Amino acid sequence: MTVEERIRGRKVGIVGMARSGVAVARLVQTLKGSPFVSDSAPTDKISARCTELSNLEVPFEAGGHTEKLLACDYVVVSPGVPLNISILDQARGKGLPIFSEMEVASWVCPGPIVAITGANGKTTTTTLLGEIMTAAGFDTHVCGNIGRPLADVVGLMKADSVAVLEVSSFQLEAISEFRPHVAAILNLTADHIDRHGSFEAYKKAKYRITENQGEDDVLVLNRDDAESMADNPASRARKALFTTGSDRGCYSFVSDGWLWTQAGGEPRKVIGCEDIAIKGPHNLQNSAAAVTMAAQFGVESQVMARVLASFPGVEHRLEKAGVVAGVTFINDSKATNVDSVRYALRSVDTPIYLILGGRDKGGRFGLLAETGRDKIKGIVAIGEARGKVYEALGRIYPIQFADTLEDAVRTCFETAHPGETVLLSPGCASFDMFDNYEHRGRVFKETVLALRNGKNLDETVRR
Repeated sequence: MTVEERIRGRKVGIVGMARSGVAVARLVQTLKGSPFVSDSAPTDKISARCTELSNLEVPFEAGGHTEKLLACDYVVVSPGVPLNISILDQARGKGLPIFSEMEVASWVCPGPIVAITGANGKTTTTTLLGEIMTAAGFDTHVCGNIGRPLADVVGLMKADSVAVLEVSSFQLEAISEFRPHVAAILNLTADHIDRHGSFEAYKKAKYRITENQGEDDVLVLNRDDAESMADNPASRARKALFTTGSDRGCYSFVSDGWLWTQAGGEPRKVIGCEDIAIKGPHNLQNSAAAVTMAAQFGVESQVMARVLASFPGVEHRLEKAGVVAGVTFINDSKATNVDSVRYALRSVDTPIYLILGGRDKGGRFGLLAETGRDKIKGIVAIGEARGKVYEALGRIYPIQFADTLEDAVRTCFETAHPGETVLLSPGCASFDMFDNYEHRGRVFKETVLALRNGKNLDETVRR
């Protein structure tokens, strides 16, 4: 079926008015289809999106989903929309196909797609790979679950462009023909259990990234991740493994203090591990993954090394937010699962006051008991999960509660001494208190700035 047959003249129902929902509505409209957007939130909560759709002359409804969606030819879901809501059950009952925004956008993507998924490291690896590909001269578009949706990008691409996508399990749940030329599963740890119901279901969603790949495609896997290698997903694609060990059977590996890759058939040095700008064992894994993927496009090791030596990392991921009276503040708002918190704790060498909590995703906070031993001096728990945090860790660490992130920062600062660190690494989703993890991270940084300037924390502006 051609793109014209898939979209032109078709009625396309879109559930969810967030960035991806509006993006796919624009794409469908551009390709001469008829989009209709539906959101359960009331109009006053999503007024900006409603205004945007009105300006585009795209029909929509807010405050609930109606049978107007069922009059469409198929339905497209935003990542944040669970697939078991009533209107989607009704759509399935009528035989309507249900696709993710990413799936629909991939139909019209003119260039190769690199898709990166995993429990941790997706954003860093995706951004790093985008920088490497750009430095190598590729017309590169970093998108997906980071920044802009793929539907916003495909119209800017040419046949020799490359789309580098961060891909979530939510997006993969509703694919049909999505086929990345290069796919990567960085690691697998329990996450989003609240959405998927079990770790096995979560992994099954992740493995869908390779289900449509063929023999000319590549599946990149982490040799050091026990869960990934235990299942070692069936795939028609050629597998390329990376490791931070010295296994020269892997496509990329570490030996004698250097990161190596097998590109061109022979092992060659890329960069000394100490020269990689982003520190920590997890970032060495992310660097090895990015090198493995870039090598599939013939990128020279000198180009990889230049980017790896200067790449500063991503916002909200172990980002230094400032030093006040000798106390260091680190913004790790991107840590939305417990394993990310464990990575953060391993990356900080000073005593830590940890801000933990938010909307629970089924995380096992007890795992922090051992990782934080001799590091965590105290925890301030926030959000809906603070009771669960106390139950798991209250007998091990001093724990206080705070009603707001600003109060949590103040409590930590009043307790910490010079040379110690206040670490925001929540291990939870942000939606109980904030719009998203970016919003949470901005509030943290604004609060630190207010402290540095000697302002009352109550005066900080929550944007």
